[in-house]
Parts: sequence; C-alpha cells; structure tokens
Amino acid sequence: MDDIYTLQQEVGRGSYGVVFKGCVTETGWWGERGDTVAIKRLPCCSPESIELYLQELWAMRITARNHHNVIALYNCLLQTGPRTLQPLRSGRLPLDLVESALKGRVVDKDSKTQLRNPSRSRRRLMPTEEVPRRCFALWLVMEYCEGGDLSQYILSRPPDAECNDAVVQQLGSAIAFLHGHRIVHRDIKPDNVLVCLTKTGPVMKVADFGLSKMVDNPTDGVQSRLALSSTCGSDFYMAPEVWAGRSYTAQADIFSLGVLFWAVLERITFLEDGTNQEQLGAYVMRGRWLIPLGEALCQNPDLQLIIPMRARRAPPLPPPPNPAMCELLMDMLDSDPDTRPTADQLEKRVRCAIEVH
Repeated sequence: MDDIYTLQQEVGRGSYGVVFKGCVTETGWWGERGDTVAIKRLPCCSPESIELYLQELWAMRITARNHHNVIALYNCLLQTGPRTLQPLRSGRLPLDLVESALKGRVVDKDSKTQLRNPSRSRRRLMPTEEVPRRCFALWLVMEYCEGGDLSQYILSRPPDAECNDAVVQQLGSAIAFLHGHRIVHRDIKPDNVLVCLTKTGPVMKVADFGLSKMVDNPTDGVQSRLALSSTCGSDFYMAPEVWAGRSYTAQADIFSLGVLFWAVLERITFLEDGTNQEQLGAYVMRGRWLIPLGEALCQNPDLQLIIPMRARRAPPLPPPPNPAMCELLMDMLDSDPDTRPTADQLEKRVRCAIEVH
C-alpha cells in the first residue's frame, strides 16, 4: 500500500469497514502524486460481508465518475497477503469472492492442503477442505470529502436557505441518476451524504453503497418488489413498507429522501441514542417519545403530517419551505409508495419548487 498510497488518519468507522484519509505516494495509473483520497478497507472475513462489498463495488463501478453528486471510485485493490495488493480489472469482480458469497463460506482455492501425521491436538484437514485466506480485504479508493457528512456540515453553520436549496436539488439529481442506472440505494440518510467544499459552494455526494441493490427496472413496481424484500436501512429514514416487512420498490428511496429533505429544510434534529450527538431527522412525537415517520405511517397510514413543523424546532430557524416544496414533501412521504413521485418526477418538481421560491 505504501508504494501507491499513504494512509494518514482514520476518518470513519462502520459495521463493516474503516475509512482512512490518504494521499497518492507516486504518480501512476492510480493517481497524481500528492492527491488526497479516501481509502476504505473492507475485511473479507465472512460470506455475508463479502456479498455486501461486492454490491458496493459493483454499484460504484457503474456510477464511477459519471455524476457530480455521487461519490467517485478511483481504484479498487484486492489484498491477498500481508503486503500483497493487486488492482481489480475494470468491469470484473474477483471470482473467489463471488464464489464465497454464493457458497456461504470463505473460499481460497490456493490454500487447499492436507496435513500428514497430524497430532491428536490438531484437526486433520482433508484434501478438499478450503482454508480461509488471511490478510484478505478489499481496498476502495475514492474521492475525499473534507466537509464531513451532511449532518456535520448543516448543523455546524447558521441556517442558510440557499444552501438548503442546493442540498435538495443536488440530492434529487443524484437519486434520479442512480435509479436511472437501476441502482436502489436503500440507506439514504445524512451519514451517507458527504460534502465536498469547492470555490463555487458545497457539493453533495451520495456515498456508501453497501446496502444498494440492482433491479431491472426501478420504476416497475412488480419487478422491483420481487427483488427487494430484506429489511435494511436506518430507523429514522426507513419507509413504512420496509418497516412492515413487505417487499418494496425504489420508491422506498424517495421516502428516505423526503425525511432527509424535511429535516434539512426545517433544521429538525434529534439526539442519537446514548450520545449527545445531534442528528438531522424528521419524526412524530408521542408524548416524550420520538417515533420515526416510517414506523408511525406503518402503524397508521392515514396519519396526517404537519409540514412545516415549526413548533417542534429549536432556534435558529431557517425560513419555512414554500407551499410548492411542502406539497412535494407530503407526496414524497405518502404512506402509499405508488403515490410518491418517481426519481425523475422528483428532480423536475424540486427544480420548479426552488424556482417558485
């Protein structure tokens, strides 16, 4: 790794991997010397994690550097030993990882072995047994976003209506692009939106495709529901149909984006469990309890949401969304997924609502 990239510091850690800030060591096919990059290490220690990594890699290779508001993948390296890295060819997935995901066990074809004269304290390996590879990981090299995630960026600054409009417009465009390429993200939330700081203003980047799924036609309800059934996402952003454990479509992304838009436009926050960390997220109040919108609508599809939520926000307050934007939010947060706008319709309506404003 040191011959290609230098790891500088850890900048993020999740359930499956660690993200480092790094820089390009020497100019080559992997980048220009001195360029800052984000490097994500994904240890391939179980077939379940490998399957998620392959989904993320495949989605990021499809999007590559094709949209301004989707995180760019520069390079992917496969670690096969303590200091052994090899680049993955464009358009290909590592076959042994694919086999591991399909077989439900970590496969290493090069490590089949047989121990002669084994002692009683050592289990004998048969010739056909497969031994998990050690020091085995995927390294994804991506663009680095110095502005942090969306919650960090928004909540560290005074309310700014122009910035809020930019967030909504850019993310609407990103989701239209993803759905147009048959990718359903399935985990839209502020943590998975990174911010690049540029001379012309902040640029939002949709990131983290570990839960993403490819479907033949995201706008085809029947086909999408056949492909999307596993419950995944983050509580405050999951759609009611996902909360209910039903099969769902790409319209679940539209609901998640609606929660995010509402939280950004009205600066609605909550405290994450067990921390004092403030997070963006809209919700329903029941006494002292905060109920995620999707859960509340799952329990009561006829629940009437109140937009704007002025009485439930803490100062400083941005100006309330205009009527066109409020109507759009209501449609995005409809309990019936088929009533929500598609990603293409959403992109157009966001543009119109901002122009009216």
